Parts: sequence; C-alpha cells; structure tokens
Amino acid sequence: MKNLSFEIEINATAEKVWDAMWTEENYRKWTSAFCEGSYAKSSWKQGERIHFLDPNGNGMYSEITTLVPNEKMFFTHLGNIKNLEEQPIDEETKAWSGAQENYTVISNGATSKVIVTMDIVEEYANFFSESFPKGLATIKEIAENKL
Repeated sequence: MKNLSFEIEINATAEKVWDAMWTEENYRKWTSAFCEGSYAKSSWKQGERIHFLDPNGNGMYSEITTLVPNEKMFFTHLGNIKNLEEQPIDEETKAWSGAQENYTVISNGATSKVIVTMDIVEEYANFFSESFPKGLATIKEIAENKL
C-alpha cells in the first residue's frame, strides 16, 4: 500500500471547515470529485460503522476510529458493500482492509489547514492524486461561502 497526503489552507474557522466537510449536503458536494452522487450513511460517532456509497448502493464500509469535532475524523476501511450489503472479507479486500483515511483540521484563528492522509492500493493512487485536490477545493469554496 501507498500513503498519500493532501493539504489545503482555507480562509475560514475550523467550525466552518468542519461543517463544509461533514454535513450531509456538503459531504455530497465535495465527494462528487470521486463519484457523482456519492454519499455516506452513518451515526457519525466514534467507534461506529460508516458506509461510503455510490448512487447504486455500492462502496465500502469503515469504522470511525477517531472523532474530535472541528479537529479530527479518522477512518479505518474494512470491506466492500454491494447492493447496500456489507460483504465478507475476500482475498481482494484483504489487500486494503485496515487502510487508514485521516482528516485533520488545524485552526489558526480565522484560517484553517486541512490535512488528509490515506493508505491506498497502488492501482488507485493516480485516481486519488487527481481527485482529492478537486474535493479539497470544493471544501474550501463551501467553507469560504463561495459555493
């Protein structure tokens, strides 16, 4: 697995950035950089499962391993979802099960920095290297009230 890291400076408070990232409407906006119509189903509580889904009900399930509002949201990816159902871990899934995807917001008063680190299977590294900056740019637009 490969580790990727992305960051962006945003002219908004950590609270505004957090809202831009994790409220349902905003989450759908910025994650469209990866898949149009993608969304998440979750209680948004530490230790709980989260389903990352495409419009067809396919995606992955993960655990929210760390959640500190306005500061950190860390996920551990576990397995695939097909037709809204969690799938058993198979040989293909074993290659990435346990991968981390971590979001950190560092407040500097009226500005914030978002840092994303993620473990990724090599074959998807180029896709995320191209897509993630677009998603972060959308978060910036939302937080700075330009979207």
